Amino acid sequence: MMNPAFVYLVRPLVKLSSITLFTLLTATTVFADDLLQIFDLAVTNDPETRQARALYSANHTVLEQGMSFLLPTIGLSANTSRDTQGPAAVHSFGNGFSSEGYGLNLRQALVNFQAWYAFQSARKADAAAATRLVQAEQALILKVATAYFDVLRSQAALATFQAEETASKQVLEQTQQRFDVGLIAITDVYDSQANADLSAVNTLVEQNTLNQRLEALEAITGQAHPGIAGLNPEFPIVPIDPTSVSEWVSLAQSGNLEIKLAELDLAAKEQDAKAATSALYPTVDISANYNWSKSANQFSFFPSAANERSSVALSLTVPLYAGGLGSARKRQAYYTRDASAEALLKSRRDNTQATRNAYRSVETDVLAVAARAQAIVSAQSALEATQVGAEVGTRNVVDVVLSQRTLFQAQRDYANARFNYVMDTLELKQAAGVISPQDVIDLNAWLVE
Repeated sequence: MMNPAFVYLVRPLVKLSSITLFTLLTATTVFADDLLQIFDLAVTNDPETRQARALYSANHTVLEQGMSFLLPTIGLSANTSRDTQGPAAVHSFGNGFSSEGYGLNLRQALVNFQAWYAFQSARKADAAAATRLVQAEQALILKVATAYFDVLRSQAALATFQAEETASKQVLEQTQQRFDVGLIAITDVYDSQANADLSAVNTLVEQNTLNQRLEALEAITGQAHPGIAGLNPEFPIVPIDPTSVSEWVSLAQSGNLEIKLAELDLAAKEQDAKAATSALYPTVDISANYNWSKSANQFSFFPSAANERSSVALSLTVPLYAGGLGSARKRQAYYTRDASAEALLKSRRDNTQATRNAYRSVETDVLAVAARAQAIVSAQSALEATQVGAEVGTRNVVDVVLSQRTLFQAQRDYANARFNYVMDTLELKQAAGVISPQDVIDLNAWLVE
């Protein structure tokens, strides 16, 4: 028959495990920051997001640069000089004469297909830059959510490891007491000690992991977050709409930003190819010039009188031969276009694969959460049965310790399964290009303090 003191010890562990389960599901601290607050901070403070905005602004200037080749160029020049001459002994600026003048010139391309197609390419590049900015903003949602729920994972795991450590120490203490009175062998004490040591190490390792994940969250927002809101135990784990994988694939093919970028890159390369072909075409320009000058040189044709000159010219330039440079650039542009077409095809295939995998992950998560919940019930029942066996002498302390460990592991697996469902759902939406700040708002409604 088992010592009554040991029965008193193991009975509270069943209640402790239930308390631990609720703790790991909420994993929160008073005055905790929630996901929406952290996301708002990240929008302002995340260096990668700020870098993406700066790069968009830089790339946007390419559109203005492309437009410049279609607009007129206007230049203004002015000059003044003082000339002297005479014997070196009496040389002086006072013996010289002054000249001044200015000029205004204008040039406008009338026919320049190369410039036109280059501008169309710049428009596609500008649209791609805007898409990359949206992509960076979408990535920020997933980045913040990943860092946030990584913290919750560690908090949940730490709660179970701490509970397991407490339970293992209690078992060790009771085992030592029973050994001291000669009821059990020293091997039971060694087994209990090993279990207690392992639990202590697991707690230390998970505490370090939690600290690292809090640091990762701080690196995004620029602020410390000692406590964050936990996920409500009532958070629904249900299939995501639409419920058909083919619908998600179709949605992703039209909305995924990687595909859109590949499409815009191909469109830009097609315009580049046309521009390279057009470089072999004639160009027509019109130019206008006006010049005014005045000189006090007595040898000038119009001494001390202002002179004006103006002109309007229409010029035609026909490229004939440049050592094969134009033809080589044309072939290069079309080869580059073909490469972009293949990149688009690869992007679509990769996205289809990623979307299907993400969809199957969500489907699996829904089933896994239910299975993990049942596993906790089974582990709880197994622990209770082991405790009863220990009371009647058919089980020993090692069996109880193993049952406890199985229960705590089942709790960790359950918490991870719920977090996996949240993250896989967001990754599926990102693959389809439909993830948005509204997802953060909706998810934040299920966080509790």
